[in-house]
Amino acid sequence: MTEETDDVNKAIAGELALMDPTVRSSRARFERLLDPEFVEVGSSGRRYTCADMLARLPVHPGGSAGGPRYEPSDITGVVLAPGLVHLTYDTDFDGRRARRSSLWRKQSEETGWRMYYHQGTPVPPAAG
Repeated sequence: MTEETDDVNKAIAGELALMDPTVRSSRARFERLLDPEFVEVGSSGRRYTCADMLARLPVHPGGSAGGPRYEPSDITGVVLAPGLVHLTYDTDFDGRRARRSSLWRKQSEETGWRMYYHQGTPVPPAAG
């Protein structure tokens, strides 16, 4: 396995962890996967920072063990530069589909891979 493949796989593992209800319901586990400079452009068009996401965590969708879960598909990734991976994939959450893009960066061995940027774009029901 090449270093680039390993980096992509680690970013994918982080992405999947962020969709896990046990991680979504744990501030400490969730925070370890977000870069302190994290920014998200939500499907509503609103901008969220790391602090915003952590504050919303108790009511954020997908955090309940018995509730709906994010179901990812077609995850692919590419190394853009050393320590920077771009992922793209689709999700289904309780019948709502979205196309997603995220950037993961690794600034040190100590911090590991963290999500730096995320954007979700809703997919209308009629879209292919």
